[in-house]
Formats: sequence, C-alpha cells, structure tokens
Amino acid sequence: MELTTAVIQRALSLPNFDARAAHYHMLPTDRNRQRPPDLTGQPRVGGVLLLLYPHQQRTYLVLTRRRDDLNAHAGQISFPGGRQEPGETAVQAALRETEEEIGVPSRQLAVLGELTSIYIPPTDYEVHPFVGWVNGGERPSFVPEVREVAEILEVPLGHLLNPTTREVGPIPVRGATYTVPYYSVGGHKVWGATAIILSEFLERLRQMAD
Repeated sequence: MELTTAVIQRALSLPNFDARAAHYHMLPTDRNRQRPPDLTGQPRVGGVLLLLYPHQQRTYLVLTRRRDDLNAHAGQISFPGGRQEPGETAVQAALRETEEEIGVPSRQLAVLGELTSIYIPPTDYEVHPFVGWVNGGERPSFVPEVREVAEILEVPLGHLLNPTTREVGPIPVRGATYTVPYYSVGGHKVWGATAIILSEFLERLRQMAD
C-alpha cells in the first residue's frame, strides 16, 4: 500500500474505529485511562505532531529523544509537541512546538487529521495528537533545540508496522522498574503515551491495508 496523503486521511477518519482497543495494545497494565473524579481543577492540555515525510520511496515518522537532564520525561522518546498556551488551539501548540523543538516551520506542513486524545495520569495532561505531512514531498531540514532534544529519530513506517517491533520488557521509572510493552526503534524503547498514540495510528494504517 502506497502511503499517500489521501490514504492517511482516510485512515484517520475510519468509521467505527475502536481507538480504545488500539490504545490497549501498548497500555501499561496499571494505567488509568480516565482523570480521577476527585482531582480538582482542569488537566493541562497539549498537542503533539506525528510528522511524516517521504524519502527514497519510503515514508518516515519523526520522533525525538529528550535530554537526560530534563525535569520531566528525561531520556524518553516523544513526538514533537508541548503545552497549549493561552489563546492557542491544541493543533497550534503542536505546530509551534514542532518548529521550536526540531526546526520545521508550520508553513512547510499540512495537517492531515487528528487521533484520539489521551490522558496522562502522572502529569495530569490531556494530549491531543495530530498527523502532519511535509509539503512538497521532501525530507525537511531539522534543527534540534539542544536545550531539550538530544536526538532526532527518523523511523521508517514500515519498521513500525512490523509486528516484531513490539516487545515487552523492563523500563526503569523514577527509581522503580516496570514491565511494559514498547516499540524497539534503533536501540531505543518507545513506550508510555508515545507508544499508545502510535499504536492507534499504526492500527488505522493496518486496517486500510486489509
């Protein structure tokens, strides 16, 4: 199946798609999907971007590895994105943060659609994922924000769609070790919210191929 923008847009709007089942595939066993009813106030809201581009007859997805000395999610693999600022929509936040983190401006991108939002209990965050495509069909020039991004990972979608990429194993988190599902990508483990969001996107593409 050739991954054109039209195919991806159809995948993002599949009728009767079960996003919860797709999320469950990469969900840690003790993960609470809902915000606790006794938690006061409102969750923080953010947007992330699943950035895609074609190169040498393959489609690539962009991920980042966060610096090891950050206060939150240090060393983890993430999508470009961040917190929604006052006056912004979630998609505007995702595009702004993408430019800030990896140097790809929004004028070079087309937003193809949105995935299902997820709640992240440890940080009380509601994350809205969007799928973007680089206009012109060219690999963009990346400029990482060195204060936050340690590495930019350009991952072939074909690798992620291979079922053997999903593994289960130990992940150290804040002094403890948990056994969780993850995607193995170039020696890195993609787990948690990033893996949950990615699982939905990959399952949508698989259903298009059926």
